[in-house]
Amino acid sequence: MDIIDVLIIVLYIVLTLGVGIWVSKRASKGLNSYFLGGKSIKWYYLGLSNGSGMFDVSGTAWMVGLLFLYGAKSFMFMWMWPIWNQVFIMVFLAIWIRRSNIMTGSEWILTRFGDDSAGRASHLIVAVFAIVASVGFIAYFFEGVGKFMTIILPWDATLVINDTVLLTSSQSYALLIIFLTTIYTIKGGMFSVVATEVLQYVIMVIAGVLIAVYAFIAVSDIEINNTISTEWATIFFGNTLEGSWTGKFEAFNNLVDTQGYKMFGAFIGMCLFKGFFASVAGPTPSYDMQRILSTRSVKEAAFMSGFTNLILFIPRYLLIGGIVVIALVFLGPSLAASPDLGLGDLEIILPNVINNHVPVGIKGLLLAGLLAAFMSTFSAFVNSGPAYIVNDIYKKYFKTKAEPKHYIKASHLASFAIVILGVIMGFFAESINSITLWITSALYGGYVASNFLKWIWWRFNGWGYFWGMTSGLIIATLQFLLDQNKANFEIGSWLYELAHVPAIYIFPIIFSVSLMGSFLGTLLTPATNMKTLKEFYHNVRPWGWWNPVYRELKIENTSIEKNKGFWMDMLNCAIGIVWQSSMILLPIYFMIRDYPKTLVTLAVFIVTSAILKKTWLDKVRKLPN
Repeated sequence: MDIIDVLIIVLYIVLTLGVGIWVSKRASKGLNSYFLGGKSIKWYYLGLSNGSGMFDVSGTAWMVGLLFLYGAKSFMFMWMWPIWNQVFIMVFLAIWIRRSNIMTGSEWILTRFGDDSAGRASHLIVAVFAIVASVGFIAYFFEGVGKFMTIILPWDATLVINDTVLLTSSQSYALLIIFLTTIYTIKGGMFSVVATEVLQYVIMVIAGVLIAVYAFIAVSDIEINNTISTEWATIFFGNTLEGSWTGKFEAFNNLVDTQGYKMFGAFIGMCLFKGFFASVAGPTPSYDMQRILSTRSVKEAAFMSGFTNLILFIPRYLLIGGIVVIALVFLGPSLAASPDLGLGDLEIILPNVINNHVPVGIKGLLLAGLLAAFMSTFSAFVNSGPAYIVNDIYKKYFKTKAEPKHYIKASHLASFAIVILGVIMGFFAESINSITLWITSALYGGYVASNFLKWIWWRFNGWGYFWGMTSGLIIATLQFLLDQNKANFEIGSWLYELAHVPAIYIFPIIFSVSLMGSFLGTLLTPATNMKTLKEFYHNVRPWGWWNPVYRELKIENTSIEKNKGFWMDMLNCAIGIVWQSSMILLPIYFMIRDYPKTLVTLAVFIVTSAILKKTWLDKVRKLPN
């Protein structure tokens, strides 16, 4: 790596640490200030921070590999997360969540189920889920950034003592970057996270634009057309995905089935099924929830969520599209000719392109941008996870009264604990893809049923929530253990067959078990106190089956009206999904020089934006400040 690129990266790290530490004094006023920024940060800064937090390097490497192999239709793979939840949050969930005026997702649960034994059980299980999810995501980042930095940096960082390898080069680099990021995150809390993430977002956008421009200069239209097929550029699909590679690239077709996506019709059906329920369930108790709760008002929560959608996808896919175009032309032939071609080659396309096919200067900025992507997402989880340990477990059950400085110190220790656990899990992870599938399909599968029911059914109570979440988490954990030990099972045994089922297809099982736990826990225990239900419904006003609560409120206040916005909200969500998809496809088609599809996608984006302006934005503007 050239000295100019090294200097750019060093300058970026120094600048990020400097900004994070410089604003850290504002975090010392208490937990509200530390975890939510005192609810004083403007919505567009939170939106930039939220978008930056979703722009991670592990996910980017994963999406580069998917786009390279599967073509334009790979945008639907993002539905596994599912990214639709950002649309549902924008349309109605951000408003519902922000009306609670509390600090964490599990504290929010108490406003729904009360503060009795059932409410506390549900409150505790959300905190446990948030901590487990944070640990899982840190493992995901550890695996991704280590693999990325090893290929990019020229130095061998392997730690060997007495001929025993204690740390591989990948692990050493990952630990170094995680340590630097943890310093400013722990020091400054939400203020440091938002300040550094805004800076990091700007760097990522610059990197994306630069790589897109370079891809246009370095790769001709003819070279692209000679590499990709018509099928690669289409978003339409059948029941199976056979692969569209021909000639010298035909070896890539052998990879199509290795990730469990060959039955593409069934896969998309599963994503649609999961996507709806997971999106209505709302954001998981992580940094996305924290950003919503950090806004200054209900209106600003909606603005922030809409802004996150608008700023995230186009710059991210300009970067991804530029990398893939370069990889298709310059890296594709050698990859296809490799006798040991495997999934690991897809995960290292991103660092390989940067290392070998990007010029000096742009390489440094691009590396700084991707490093920013990692640091911003990592810091978001390091800030959100400890909030549940300190505010929802330690403060509530162990140390109910103490000075703010005491809780800040406890938050520092909690942050270190979560990082250490995540790193340990990362040491045992098989690959980025294995962690991605576990988080998106298994872990989130255990979250969906209980959190879907909590919005729409008045009778659903704290014990139902607890047992629904607990049963889902147990099944998700068993799935992860099976996946990590599948090589140890006898070939042909039922354990071997079960361990090799792709995680996305396990989702209905996890969802069904969690749903059964939710119903049994609810119907075998008393309903939530009517006073708690009335307060919740009056504040949040969700749609769904709330008639008994509504009738009670109507007696006390004849002016109260039902929320009849279900169909309009669903229409806006459907339009929003098309709007969101157009922002992903627009830079992809632009980068492969398919200008007719670019114009069609741009038209879709403009039309859906105009519709959402009328049906969503104008209504949000009428909300009280």
